[in-house]
Amino acid sequence: MKINWFPGHMHKALKDIENQLKKVDVVIYVLDARIPVSSLNPSLDKISENKPVLFILNKIDMADEKRVKELVSCFAKENRDYLLFNSTAFKSELVINKIKKLAQNKILKYKQKGVKATIRVMVIGVPNSGKSSLVNNLCKKAKTVTGNKAGVTKSGQWLNVGDGIEIYDTPGTLYPNIENQDIAKKLAFVGSVRDEVLDFTELSAELFDILKLKYPSLLEKRYPNCNNIEDIAKLRKFVVSGGEIDYERASYNFVDDFRKGRIGKITLD
Repeated sequence: MKINWFPGHMHKALKDIENQLKKVDVVIYVLDARIPVSSLNPSLDKISENKPVLFILNKIDMADEKRVKELVSCFAKENRDYLLFNSTAFKSELVINKIKKLAQNKILKYKQKGVKATIRVMVIGVPNSGKSSLVNNLCKKAKTVTGNKAGVTKSGQWLNVGDGIEIYDTPGTLYPNIENQDIAKKLAFVGSVRDEVLDFTELSAELFDILKLKYPSLLEKRYPNCNNIEDIAKLRKFVVSGGEIDYERASYNFVDDFRKGRIGKITLD
């Protein structure tokens, strides 16, 4: 199975991001803490390289925090900062303070003129990383559409957060040709690729093998004595008429268990 999902709205989104960046003071780059390295989009990284960046390692409540902390050293560079985060349960002041820290040169410059600066922030990231949930919480009301699947936000929009901060919410964006299929699979595992283009039987087998290698105790606790998806199907009694194993249901259920954090706190780089 070769994974490559890049619908038309993503191409338009990348162009729009490039145009809007001219107005932006700070970029918030939302990453999925379950795949922090794999959710770095090279296209977005290149576009934002000349701007102060705040990395939000989101969904930390479902991630292996120890492993995430081992990986975040590469994010703490000059003019960059990061937060370990759960966008559905947080204090907005944490993000606001980080934004102001990264935009302090502009704030001080305008303050010397006796004017309060307007700080413009752009939120970027791969699909289903939690960008719109973050924006809604910063705005303290639902101003963008959210959903637990890829491709919900189709176009960007400017929103007023208050306290002199405006935010531009962008669609989740992948890149035109994902050559590294290991990265593509990890993006598919967490729901950053639309499910309809995936073969869940193959995807679940790949995920099972990775978890068996990296998190065997969590796998054993959730699925005792199971060595593959077929064993899980038998354990869960996923069968169709005639007693045959329902591989499709078992495969989807296993991936969904991972996505919902039922297997445990996991980070796959």
